[in-house]
Amino acid sequence: MKLFRVLVVNPGSTSTKVAVYDGTAVVCSGVLRHETSELGRFARILDQFEFRSRVIEEQLAEHCIDPKTLDAVIGRGGLMRPVRGGVLAVDDAMLEDLEAAVGGEHASNLGALIAAKIARRLDIPAFVADPIVVDELEEVARISGMPEIQRISIFHALNQKATARRAARELGRAYDDVNLIVAHMGGGITVGAHRKGRVVDVNNGLNGDGPFAPERSGGLPVAQLVRLCFSGRYTEQEMLTKITGKGGLAAYLGTSDAREVEKRIDSGDPRALLIYSAMAYQVAKEIGAMAAVLAGQVDGIVITGGLAHDSRLVRWITSRVSFIARVFVYPGEEEMEALRDAALRVLAGEEEVVSVGG
Repeated sequence: MKLFRVLVVNPGSTSTKVAVYDGTAVVCSGVLRHETSELGRFARILDQFEFRSRVIEEQLAEHCIDPKTLDAVIGRGGLMRPVRGGVLAVDDAMLEDLEAAVGGEHASNLGALIAAKIARRLDIPAFVADPIVVDELEEVARISGMPEIQRISIFHALNQKATARRAARELGRAYDDVNLIVAHMGGGITVGAHRKGRVVDVNNGLNGDGPFAPERSGGLPVAQLVRLCFSGRYTEQEMLTKITGKGGLAAYLGTSDAREVEKRIDSGDPRALLIYSAMAYQVAKEIGAMAAVLAGQVDGIVITGGLAHDSRLVRWITSRVSFIARVFVYPGEEEMEALRDAALRVLAGEEEVVSVGG
């Protein structure tokens, strides 16, 4: 069996993760840190394209990786038009979306652009997999209660899908044959209902929906929010920042670092205990809501993301939801491995690649 060599590129706000794999074995990997002063030279994230491409090429040269030995390049998916889940070919339509920042500016937009540049020079395929704009919602899940506002799908699709597949394997079944609820807990929290390979409902963990999180306000009492918006105390941008970036734990406790909150709880801080347990309560409540979406036919519940390293938080959530189904805990987010595996599935003919441009 051929051992495929894959380059994985994952741009973040202040770093670029790069790895080369022979099959599942790591050939080389690294996290290329970028100083704020270095990135400050660029007016837009798109302007960082040549700089980030160059440091990746330097990393490959440093590890004596001949680009001509690569079979494919896969990058982290960015804010393009909504797409269905899976492995997507990087095509002109995707690149146009990312260059125009149709979904907004984000470092992940560079993933496909860099992958395309490297792959086209070598005449090999370039992919992305399960970007955050994966949209598999059922039509009923799009209805918000106000015709001017439609519920949209923005979530941790890459890690949710990867851990869902992992749980399915532990159950001895295929991802397309099981119903799972996946709670990804990081700076934002998303809880998705996975019905036989499709995420039919999920909260928008970026822009004010679902449980509050270390940096997100989550869903809020709407009338009170409207009054606050028109109180004259805050500008539009300040309100948006209160919802995304400075909400949740950051707003209540002055820190979004869960480790700091844990220390406060251990030292006897009652407010830290209340707020942190309230976040667990809201995650559990959202899991319960997704169980209703799946009509109670739930094969497993997955708890994942950086916060899943906290056994206390996981215990609080599990104590409320374990009656629904077996709970799987997969701490962290193995994005590089998830991207690698996605490329390998396509190269091995186990999964068909899809296209943004049709």
